[in-house]
Amino acid sequence: MPELVLELNGQTWILDPTRSYQVGRDPQGDVVLQDSRVSWRHATVRWVGQGWIVEDHGSTNGTYAQGQRVQHLPLGPGVVVHLGNAADGPRLTFAAGGAHVPHQQQGQQYPAQGQYPAQAQYPAQAAAMAGHPPAMPQGHQPPAQPPQQQPPQQQPPHQPPPQQGSGAAGADRGATSLHQLAVGQVTRIGRALENELVVSDLQVSRFHAEFLAHPDGRFEIHDLGSHNGTYVNGQQLPKNGRQYLGQNDTVGIGHSTFRLVGSQLQEYVDTGEVSFSARHLTVQVNNNQLTILNDVSFGVPEKSLVGVIGPSGSGKSTLLRALTGYRPATYGEVLYDHRNLYTHFAELRHRIGLVPQDDILHTALQVRQALRLAAKLRFPGDVADAERNARVEEVLAELKLSHHAEKRISSLSGGQRKRVSVALELLTKPSLIFLDEPTSGLDPGMDRDVMQLLRGLADDGRTVLVVTHSVAELGLCDRVLVMAPGGGVAYFGPPDEALNFFGYDTWADVFSAFENYRDYDWMGRWRGSQHYQMYAADLDAAQPQPQQYWPVAPVQQKAQTWGSQVLTLMRRYAAVIMADKGFLGLTIALPIVLGLVSTFIPADHGLGYGPVENGGRNGDASIILLILVVGMCFTGSANAVRELIKERVIYERERAVGLSRSAYLMSKVFVLGIVTVFQGALLSIIGFFPRDMPPEGVIIEGSPALEMAFVLMVLGCTSMMIGLLISALVRTSEMTMPLLVMISVVQLVFTGALFQVHGSLGVEQLAWLMPSRWALAGTGSTVDLNVLTASPAAEPDPDPIWKHEAGYWLLDVTMLVLIAVACGFLVMKFLRRHEPEVMRD
Repeated sequence: MPELVLELNGQTWILDPTRSYQVGRDPQGDVVLQDSRVSWRHATVRWVGQGWIVEDHGSTNGTYAQGQRVQHLPLGPGVVVHLGNAADGPRLTFAAGGAHVPHQQQGQQYPAQGQYPAQAQYPAQAAAMAGHPPAMPQGHQPPAQPPQQQPPQQQPPHQPPPQQGSGAAGADRGATSLHQLAVGQVTRIGRALENELVVSDLQVSRFHAEFLAHPDGRFEIHDLGSHNGTYVNGQQLPKNGRQYLGQNDTVGIGHSTFRLVGSQLQEYVDTGEVSFSARHLTVQVNNNQLTILNDVSFGVPEKSLVGVIGPSGSGKSTLLRALTGYRPATYGEVLYDHRNLYTHFAELRHRIGLVPQDDILHTALQVRQALRLAAKLRFPGDVADAERNARVEEVLAELKLSHHAEKRISSLSGGQRKRVSVALELLTKPSLIFLDEPTSGLDPGMDRDVMQLLRGLADDGRTVLVVTHSVAELGLCDRVLVMAPGGGVAYFGPPDEALNFFGYDTWADVFSAFENYRDYDWMGRWRGSQHYQMYAADLDAAQPQPQQYWPVAPVQQKAQTWGSQVLTLMRRYAAVIMADKGFLGLTIALPIVLGLVSTFIPADHGLGYGPVENGGRNGDASIILLILVVGMCFTGSANAVRELIKERVIYERERAVGLSRSAYLMSKVFVLGIVTVFQGALLSIIGFFPRDMPPEGVIIEGSPALEMAFVLMVLGCTSMMIGLLISALVRTSEMTMPLLVMISVVQLVFTGALFQVHGSLGVEQLAWLMPSRWALAGTGSTVDLNVLTASPAAEPDPDPIWKHEAGYWLLDVTMLVLIAVACGFLVMKFLRRHEPEVMRD
């Protein structure tokens, strides 16, 4: 193994073949540069068995040899490599080893590379190299072909960045720590100090998993019933599951990834500084007949802020869903630190934060209260309250929200509310954060505040990608991605070079050109440019296969147990209701008003039997019961008709991080059920108390009023389930009220009190689907409505389900319960439409 000497700025290193050398801006690296064109971890120099190579790690500005960008390059004496710029980037030279060359010790601090300042006239030089085409003024038709660009001379074929195995722990990361597995040893891992391998990560259970080294040389991973799961090569183990490991297999636990090499575990801790790239992302709909995202490729270095802009209909939202894994692309791949996000979604979803355009918190809650409840849902059940609360306080302090912690979110300014949404995502320390239109509706000052916040998040060691319509603060971004009509890339590169690239003075002119020349090949113009060669050509060199699968939804394990999720959601929902004084007032007023309305109906005998001379008839009894039944139908449905649609964005995000669909629904059912039962009791007291009652019931003989009140309560809960069904069906809140009115009117018609329903073929069967029909029958069975409403001038034609018998009363109540259960089943099915597509099981 011949010695090789690396020279940089007068400093030399004799390279040791038994180790690799990290080159970049990272102060913890081996060869440190302070040049803004150099990535944080730009490249690695290492021995590969037959020779030395330099390997670029998807750096932003590239690695160059003889003026050409390279991905892998064999090294030897006389080779010269430039980083960040082919002409004047930092210059690495390599020479043969010699005894006179001093040896640089590992860990020694190297002097700053002062002759490579961040400015270095680089933007001007890059602009000159790009060969910008002339501007296309308004009114002039662009050429049929993209403007000709000066092609790079003797450009070698591009090689894609190195692909990792099924669970690579980041190709350009040195192991954080090493752990030896002794034969026969059990190595437990978790948060608790009693573990042999302690991981300080709140997403890891106290006793999460254990590694077993068997005497026969095999190694095994055993999940210990962890809350957030154990992942082997990106795939989730069943709870308490076991699996043998092969060489270079990886085990993901929280933010740590362990790779088995020999009998050694190499640990890689995801601290946030990760690379991210998209390759050939294409999304097609309508049976692949329509392309709404067209072959998008770009790479994002660690600790960077990337802005995505473009006209309406250019595919920005589609791109965001493809990048987050919510809706995997039809073709192409998304790489999270060289790992395929789609195949590793179950594990990597915990490391990705997403802030939608709409609020993802209940604005009626106080800031600290909302974050604590969110932390309760996202962290494992064995995390103590003190640990969760401490993390909440850390995030509040980081985002300068501590002095707003006791304020209701609804009382905050638009920029502050967006900070709270970001705070929610920061609870779990994501490495990658996506934001969709965070500055929408904000004034220019708040726009700047939000973008400066995102700039700070990137500088603190996260990768941030923001989709925005605002172009005022693009200068804060490291890169800008401009989407063209049709879903293709029109530009990707530094924001201060973008306008010069398009040949216009303002972004308004660029967007006007997009609108005026929609058929122009903007994507072809981009790919014919030098900027494309500098920032995206290497990514395009790889040709991923079309996706022939959908990732398996990670539903086996959740941070909280089902029961704990239900209790937390109920607590949060109750807090939201108690904070909404308007809803509380309406909840109490509605049954009171409807009950009072029923008392205006004259009924000399209430709900009891009429005079003997009239045969005991009481014609007003059916009208009184009709008003109470329809009023309860409306009340129960009104409680729930907006509940799911107004929380759609919140539900989608929480579902993506492990919320149980059934737990979410049952929390609504329990809380709304309690509210509805209270309303039913209030309506019954007002409707029944001032009136005469029949002498006896069919189930509770001495309390017919209580028997009818029970029917109204069950009816209210069934109607509440119908309201939830409407809320799950509609696409906008505005559609709920017309549907509520329609359902209430239909319920009124099919009760059987306005006209005879039984015996009418088709009408009677349709009425069986109406809760009001069975509720009126249940109360009518108690008061013996067949007798009270019998007409002396006609042959008796009793309604069979109104009979004053216990069996019919039970049938009426049972049908109400069955309708409620059927609605609940349908709500569960329709909730799938409001989830990330990757989660739809």
